[in-house]
Amino acid sequence: MLLFVGLCILFFLCWPLGLVVLISWPLLWLLSIPFRIVAIVLSALLALLRAILFLPARLLGGR
Repeated sequence: MLLFVGLCILFFLCWPLGLVVLISWPLLWLLSIPFRIVAIVLSALLALLRAILFLPARLLGGR
């Protein structure tokens, strides 16, 4: 909702810049998808590494 209000204020103050933002926002979102996928994969790999490293302690009953 705050983003929408900010966009409305931008349209009111400077409508050409508002149109540029409105058009470029989906393109920037599409460009950010690969970086989000990489972040998810790295997060999963780090969780797997943590699980592997803490496995002996879990088997021995450590908390």
